[in-house]
Amino acid sequence: MTSKKEATQSAEGTLCPMPQIAKLIGGKWKLIVLQILIFHGTHRFNELRRKIEGITQAMLTNQLRALEEDGLISRKVYAEVPPRVEYSATQKAMDLNEMFEAMHRWWVTYEG
Repeated sequence: MTSKKEATQSAEGTLCPMPQIAKLIGGKWKLIVLQILIFHGTHRFNELRRKIEGITQAMLTNQLRALEEDGLISRKVYAEVPPRVEYSATQKAMDLNEMFEAMHRWWVTYEG
């Protein structure tokens, strides 16, 4: 997590959290992973990889690790052979639901 010193000032002079938000959920892949886990529930690694066209195994691994570090997804490892790993959205991520719905409405209004 970044400090408040790194935040930018808004036009009104108040601290703007946008740089921190962009670090948490910014980028093409994180948003897609979050959208899948928030709206379609728990997934295994290969299920996510199949649903996200164009993502490499290494990139998906990096994005999942970053989202887990930031508390947006949880990773559950089952003691099986071979090991089974599942990823789920945390409550922190589920609270982004309204943001995703707002982006959808914006897309339908201006691009759809």
